[in-house]
Amino acid sequence: MSRKKSRSRATPPPPVSPVTTTLWASSNSLDRQMLDYTAAEDRLWDGRLIAWDILGSLGHIEGLRASKLLSQTEYQRLRAGLRLALREVEAGRLEVTPEHEDVHTAVEDWLVHNVGPVGERVHTGRSRNDQVACDLRLYLKDRLLLLSGDALDLAESLLIFAQKYQRVLWPGYTHTRRAMPSSAGLWAAAFAEGILDTVEAAPAVWAKVDRSPLGSAAGYGVPLPLKREAAAKALGFGSVEHNVGLVQNSRGKLEALVLFWCVQLGHELSKLSTDVIAFSSDEFGFLVLPPDLATGSSIMPHKRNPDLFELTRSRAAALEGDLFTVFQIKGKLGSGYHRDFQLIKEPVMRGVDRLEGMLSMLAVAVPRLGVDASVGRDILSGGPLATDEVMRRVESGRAFRSAYREVAAAIKEGDWWREPATEEIIGRRRSTGGLGNLGLPGVRARLRACRAWAAREQRKFDGAIDRLAGRRGSRGGP
Repeated sequence: MSRKKSRSRATPPPPVSPVTTTLWASSNSLDRQMLDYTAAEDRLWDGRLIAWDILGSLGHIEGLRASKLLSQTEYQRLRAGLRLALREVEAGRLEVTPEHEDVHTAVEDWLVHNVGPVGERVHTGRSRNDQVACDLRLYLKDRLLLLSGDALDLAESLLIFAQKYQRVLWPGYTHTRRAMPSSAGLWAAAFAEGILDTVEAAPAVWAKVDRSPLGSAAGYGVPLPLKREAAAKALGFGSVEHNVGLVQNSRGKLEALVLFWCVQLGHELSKLSTDVIAFSSDEFGFLVLPPDLATGSSIMPHKRNPDLFELTRSRAAALEGDLFTVFQIKGKLGSGYHRDFQLIKEPVMRGVDRLEGMLSMLAVAVPRLGVDASVGRDILSGGPLATDEVMRRVESGRAFRSAYREVAAAIKEGDWWREPATEEIIGRRRSTGGLGNLGLPGVRARLRACRAWAAREQRKFDGAIDRLAGRRGSRGGP
């Protein structure tokens, strides 16, 4: 039997790429199937970078002007053309199409068509390699600020929930068994602080991304007197990536760093969702899932399912897969540029999208969760209060081990002690961070500090973007 691949007559052949323009080819004698394979779905992800590509070019020509590599007339025509291109993108009239190899080709073709041969001068002193690195860093900066804000909104919702229910008791669990008294407030505040822990790491991630790659070209610089700092300043970067070789070596590393930060938030949301799924079930019942946050069954009319929390948990797992994909691609490459980097865009953008959706949904869902205080308190009776009895005896002078053995023996014999009232349970837990001393004002102060950092960086970023785009006032984002 022949091993030649056969194709059913009913199955049409794969489409041939209509790519007609590249920035590097000297002729049209290129294999169209090869072009289709190498460009492939990258155009889809490039389409999300087109505004950033234009803004990066606006910053680049500022560097060229400072380096005296453009005349004033050339600079003015390029700036006007690029600003017009940005408006065309915002109006939906300029996009990456199948005729373009990538986003850079789409923008430069448009520029040449609309401002003439001077449009080709925009590529002076750069490669597509530092160009796409610039696009991605601008994109990542924008997304980091957005995600930080969404995470802080969720943390604030959890703090409001904690404040409202801080004296509502329910059991805490270890090994999925009832352990000791907890509260709805302690539970919610723990997640709020966990989210803040990750958001407080954002400035360290930001510091790595906030370096301009422009002027590094393909990773070895260019033999031109480029003033790299001028382009960096125009784009609102805090500095330049000093060693030009590090720019390509950082491809994948920066994206993984951002995705790892996203995964940490994803883990908080997954754990939160798993708790909501369990605590709102019939077997637990001390959290109440409102009908408008539940889905129904196609066969069982009584069912109300926590699908949004189940999908949040699964999306957190998929987010880990996005990070792993980046690790796998970047971890096997040598120094310098490799076309493999192209495949990093998809998992990064997909992962960021996943987290944005998860944060936004939970910020809506958390304030609408209900609490059944009587169910949580009733479940506490018996074993979960055993440690309280041990500590009561310790405070009366008994050694801990003796008190422990006495209470264990009483439990075995079914000889229960007087259970403390709710206020007594709370009052005995006044240590810092305990359910009787959640310290919510201090947590809110941390949240305000995170918002202040994000607001400062947003103002600097927006200011640079607005100046490049020729706008006045705050921008709505590319």
